[in-house]
Amino acid sequence: MHSSSNRDAAVTDDTVYRRITLHLIPFIFICYLFNYLDRVNVGFAKLQMLDALKFSETVYGLGAGIFFIGYVLCGVPSNLALTRFGPRRWIGVMMIAWGTLSTCLLFVTTPTQFYVLRLLTGAAEAGFFPGIVLYLSQWYPGHRRGRIMALFMSAIPVSGLLGGPFSGWILNHFAHGQGGLDGWQWMFLIQGLPTVVLGLLAFLLLCDKVTDARWLSDAERAHVQAQIDADLRSRPVTANASVLSVLTMPIIWVLGFVYFCIQSGVYAINFWLPSIIKGLGFSDNLVIGWISAIPYLLAGVFMLLVGRSADHRNERRWHLVVPMLMGAGGLIIAANFAAVPAIAILGLTIATMGALTGLPMFWPMPTALLSASVAAGGLALINSVGQMAGFLSPYIVGWIKDQTGSTDVALYSLAGLTVVGSIVALNVSRRSLPQAKAT
Repeated sequence: MHSSSNRDAAVTDDTVYRRITLHLIPFIFICYLFNYLDRVNVGFAKLQMLDALKFSETVYGLGAGIFFIGYVLCGVPSNLALTRFGPRRWIGVMMIAWGTLSTCLLFVTTPTQFYVLRLLTGAAEAGFFPGIVLYLSQWYPGHRRGRIMALFMSAIPVSGLLGGPFSGWILNHFAHGQGGLDGWQWMFLIQGLPTVVLGLLAFLLLCDKVTDARWLSDAERAHVQAQIDADLRSRPVTANASVLSVLTMPIIWVLGFVYFCIQSGVYAINFWLPSIIKGLGFSDNLVIGWISAIPYLLAGVFMLLVGRSADHRNERRWHLVVPMLMGAGGLIIAANFAAVPAIAILGLTIATMGALTGLPMFWPMPTALLSASVAAGGLALINSVGQMAGFLSPYIVGWIKDQTGSTDVALYSLAGLTVVGSIVALNVSRRSLPQAKAT
């Protein structure tokens, strides 16, 4: 605080938001990286886990997907708890809980144990992502959220970029049962425990709101709060903000459906990319890890470029729809050229770039359309509806593969669903949809 008087004299918009970004985003980014890694690392564990435990593809698909039953059921109450107890405390508690449960997957021996732990892990982390979206909307005005969401959510491709080779290395290095554990068990241990540590750090490194940020000067806090207040005044006003009113708002269900379509493609890629690459003729786990990193690397770059473009042009719909159509096109290419590994991997890369970029390009829309009074429940409900794809997508892919011996039909189906979602998204705007008023 000794330098506050110097900073009070000249507060510039870019400088203050750069300071906020440097203080908040790196830690939140790392938290989300491990959040996503803990959620989808069963995709790599599958390469050894199924043989070790004698699980079928359907058992795996159900276990991968049942996570999202707990996630959907607890999404809204968890986000409401975040607004009651504060982001700093609730984010820390969630991370400690899901990190512990994710680590405990190493003890699984039966399908029932697998299902129960995945269900509880989903429930534990349900409020994390919508809570972070709400948290960032309290620090950044609408015209800055595209690039910030892209920067924050670039943790997804980075988790694939780093997590793929790292997971492959763990599976290979610990393949001979060092310490009495198989490679897939070591993977859950090594990737789960850091989340618990990050949860403890959240209590120290996060602050609940702008007025609590002692690392900003008085003038900087006032500058940011004035922009946030102006942003809130520009959003629709909702007289009745009860949970029931949120459930009856058509805009929330429309946005939830669009998010469901995006996530259907995302989770098909996340949970099945290692298996699809293995099916192309690659057998070494480390090689599979490095190949799976390629789509995520390009997706991370593409995500940041599109986020910057969306904010620069202040345009949302086409910056969402074009990546969604890329995701659908990539899935079709991958299915059509399954016999040609180079083209199939190109298709998966295009699909990954499009699907993952659709995620951050989606969220500026609901944060602009929902009033502050319904944002906590509304954002959580949209996220929960979308996350239902996390249950249905991997389960359907697994079931279709068991029935047909191939993932091609599933990829075609998910591509078609993504196209439908892009058509709906194209019609979502302040003019084409009613204002977000509760009934």
